[in-house]
Amino acid sequence: MKDFLPEFTFSASRSSGAGGQNVNKVSTKVELRFHVEDSEILTQEQKNILLEKLADTITNEGFIRIVSQTERTQLKNKKKCIEKFYILIEKCLKKKKKRKPTKPTEKSKEKKKQEKISLSRKKAERKKVGDVE
Repeated sequence: MKDFLPEFTFSASRSSGAGGQNVNKVSTKVELRFHVEDSEILTQEQKNILLEKLADTITNEGFIRIVSQTERTQLKNKKKCIEKFYILIEKCLKKKKKRKPTKPTEKSKEKKKQEKISLSRKKAERKKVGDVE
């Protein structure tokens, strides 16, 4: 995959949650921001795909914003943000295989028929002895 690192903007702030004194003193929460429209690495087609698929995720200014605050160090959170970004981009730009419609095989038709027959026999056996159809 391409190297988007020069186009990333990072900011750090204090993380919330567990971590004791460390949370109160150290800015370990990292936010990665990537502007889709201004990217020189992506083609216009890729930009359009991202804008369409990530419409709910992209901010009004056109940024993809990814946040990580699970780790205790800023560096680890930064790595985690970058990892999340690449997974997101790869998932969005991956082309889906077109489904080729297939017909059921003779064996599968026969198996389905046998299952129906056995089910109808089972239900027929449930009827009481005196019942007449």
